Amino acid sequence: MKKEFTCIVCPNGCTISAEYEENYENMRLEGALCKRGEAYVRQELTDPRRTIASSVLVTGGESDLVSVRLTAPIPLGGIREAMDQIKALKAEAPVKAGDVLIRGILGTDSDVIATRTVEKNG
Repeated sequence: MKKEFTCIVCPNGCTISAEYEENYENMRLEGALCKRGEAYVRQELTDPRRTIASSVLVTGGESDLVSVRLTAPIPLGGIREAMDQIKALKAEAPVKAGDVLIRGILGTDSDVIATRTVEKNG
């Protein structure tokens, strides 16, 4: 099989061509300007992962929402379930930037953390 990728690891944006067998053995990569690009394509083929940035409802705060993100990428197939968990979450003010709102989402080593502070109302 053959597939083409645009690397997102650094600003170079290399176009990397990957030729591989169904079981991802004998993989041949062309176009990567660095080893990180090669690692990116190998992971995209064998274990694609993504990160999430979203927001969570806050009760009793100066704002109704707090922005959140993952501390590490999670398997691509779990994005919908992770978003469902984040959407169902309600935080109580105050919420501080860096607070862990969900530890180990989907049983991974990635936490959902607040990216800003929301103080208590009044």
